[in-house]
Amino acid sequence: MGAGVARAVRNFNLENRTEREISKMKPSAAPRHPSTRNDLREMIDHPEIKRDIARKNDKLLSLLKDVYVDSKDPVSPLRVKDSEIWQETKESRLPKGHHFGMDIKNIPKGKISIVEALTLLNNHKLYPETWTAEKIVQEYHLKLEDVNSLLKYFVTFEVKIFPPESKKAIESK
Repeated sequence: MGAGVARAVRNFNLENRTEREISKMKPSAAPRHPSTRNDLREMIDHPEIKRDIARKNDKLLSLLKDVYVDSKDPVSPLRVKDSEIWQETKESRLPKGHHFGMDIKNIPKGKISIVEALTLLNNHKLYPETWTAEKIVQEYHLKLEDVNSLLKYFVTFEVKIFPPESKKAIESK
């Protein structure tokens, strides 16, 4: 209820207020002093000044080409930590199992491929006594908390086909 009232007050006479704001006079530049106004007109019309403005100054261009700026940012502690994490994950291992024609040379430690994830989930579902979280950690070089989360929140698909209980089952058309 309060939002409706606030919207009505905010939008009250909105078109007229915007029209009034748009039609206001825009601020103009500050007036120039009368003594400088005449001098500026003379300079703008003067042909030598026009020529100087249009001409390139070779001396200044050569000085500009000699300018070279070399700056180095100070190393922040966050970048050092990021590089240390990268160094840890740089170690890799060979993929386990068949990867069905995928060209995978190596996998960083702490990571697994899709095929390996499906394999370890299926192995854990079929043989939970053998494929415990600790064995998966050792086998695939993962963190225990990641493996526990993986086993808790992800499951593989399972297709079950139930045979019809009687011959009077609904036939497909």
